[in-house]
Parts: sequence; C-alpha cells; structure tokens
Amino acid sequence: MKILVTGGAGYIGSHICVELLQAGHDVVVIDDFSNSQPEVLEYIHEITGKNVQFYEFNILDEAKTEKVFQENQLDAIIHCAAFKAVGESVSKPIEYYTNNLMTTLIVTKMMRDYHVNNIVFSSSATVYGDPKVVPLTEDCPLGETTNPYGTSKAMMERVLTDVQHAYPQMSVTLLRYFNPIGAHASGLIGENPKGIPNNLMPYVMKVATGELSCLGVFGDDYDTPDGTGVRDYIHVVDLAKGHVAAIEKYSQPGVHICNLGTGKGYSVLDIVKAFEKVNGVKVNYEIKARRPGDIATCYADPTRAKEELGWVAEKTLEDMCRDTWNFAKKHQKSLALFFFVIK
Repeated sequence: MKILVTGGAGYIGSHICVELLQAGHDVVVIDDFSNSQPEVLEYIHEITGKNVQFYEFNILDEAKTEKVFQENQLDAIIHCAAFKAVGESVSKPIEYYTNNLMTTLIVTKMMRDYHVNNIVFSSSATVYGDPKVVPLTEDCPLGETTNPYGTSKAMMERVLTDVQHAYPQMSVTLLRYFNPIGAHASGLIGENPKGIPNNLMPYVMKVATGELSCLGVFGDDYDTPDGTGVRDYIHVVDLAKGHVAAIEKYSQPGVHICNLGTGKGYSVLDIVKAFEKVNGVKVNYEIKARRPGDIATCYADPTRAKEELGWVAEKTLEDMCRDTWNFAKKHQKSLALFFFVIK
C-alpha cells in the first residue's frame, strides 16, 4: 500500500515509517519539523535502506495538502500530526485546538474528495479522562477530559466517527495508546524534542546526560503505591508495529477502536529507578506540586489488540530505558563531534 503518515518525522511517526517500510509499504510523509529534525529522514533511510516521499509544510496549509493527494494515489492515512503535551496544552489551549482539530478536518476532507477510505488515527488514553476503574477497556465510557490535549483528541475522534457515518465506505481506526517511551534499537531515532521536554522520558534522558540539572516530579500525594502518577509505558517500536497491524487488518468499513498498551502500570519513580539501574547513571529529581491536567493512574487492558490484531507489546521496561539511553549517548556523541568540527 501507499500510505501517508502525517507528522512522519516526529517521534512516533518516524518509528511508524520504519515499520511500514520494513513491511513493504510505500510511505509519503508530511511534516513541518515544528517538533522534529530533518536528519530523521536520513536515519529512516539508514535503518531501512529505503526513502520516504517527503513534503515539508504544516497540514493547515490546505492547498499544499491537496497537492499531496493529487500527486499520490494513496491507499491509506496514518494521522499522527498533532501538538501533544498535556501540561503545555493547559497554557496553550487555542493553539492546541486550532492545530489538532483543523489538521484532522483538512485530512478527512481530502480523503473524501480523493476517495481514500482507510485512516488510522493516533488517539490517546487521555480521552478516558480520570478513570473510575483500571485497567481501561475500549468499552469504558469517555470521561470528562482533564486537559485541552485530551479534549482535542476526543473531539478528533468524534470528527472521524461522524465522517465515517456520513461516508460508510470508510474505515476509521482509533488507536488509543498510552505512554510511548524508548527508541529504536539502532539509536538513530528516538524522542528528542526541541526545547525543554514536556514528557517524562526525554526529561529523564536529558538529566542523565547533564543537559538538564534536575527532573521535576509533579506530585507525590496521589493514591498510588509511592504517591507518584502511574502510567502504562509502551515501547515506541511496539506501538509502531501496532499501527502497521491496524492499517493492514482494520481495512473493512466501520469505526474500529483499539487500546495499545502493555497492561502494566509504572509510577514516575519506578521509571527513574529503572533508568538508573539499567544504565548505571544517576537521575536527580525533586518533588513538585501536582501539574494541572494530570491524573493518578491510567493503564490499559490490551486484550482486544491481541484478539483482533494479533498484536502484543513485547519489549520490557528495561528495554525502554536501555534504548533511550543508547539513543541519548549516540546523539550526544554526534553533537559533540559537530561542535568540534565547526570550532
């Protein structure tokens, strides 16, 4: 298949591109590098021996987006392009709603106009809000979302569901995934956001390398074993493989909903301690006040993914920590060499 990956140079999108190429698909990418780096495209080629067809712009540019649909006979879309930080969304709701909703509307409009009938949407467990029970199944009611990021994802799900009902020949898959961390085993691609990280693992990584001095742990008074927030952390490579399974197996018309998680919950301090133990490094941290929009506990029941997609998360928390550190070390060396050369 020829598959468009929006946000395909980003953290999750780049890993999806690798898995799609290795599965024999042709890949088209739209990305504006707002939270990614151009060299990621070179790394994708280095890993797979194949190139993606790349377009650099924001999907909010409808004319340029339409040109991509005109120039390519697309079979399916994997829609990853979105702003994605919970904490930041609380302070920038206008930017989050504008970007996340409008890009989805433009993509679905192009799908309708150019007869592309298969889309996999990168949704989020945040649509469940603050869950009353865990683990979360796909049948759990959508909750009162606790931040604009989660609300935007829930609204994007509703847009896609309504579009499918209006155009019943479409296949819409909503992948609700939990907390992706880790990096590709090659160390070439991983999560390396611009500026101060908003997510846990890249912050841990930058503290461990000395780029940042201390990790802020937001809240130690939650109703959890150690008081810090508990999440279902999933290796990004496992997550990417889940997208490939979904694009191949959920091709029949309808709305398909599937959680992608491990079914295990780990606290923030579990992550810190595991990272230190696996990699033999120290991660300085300090406890801070709770962060707006956060909840105590969230982890998945991944049964449906196993039964319908034949997908099971295979990598361990130790793998996630080890691969993240491998990525950090490799890119720290590259950065040091760069500064040495230009000096």
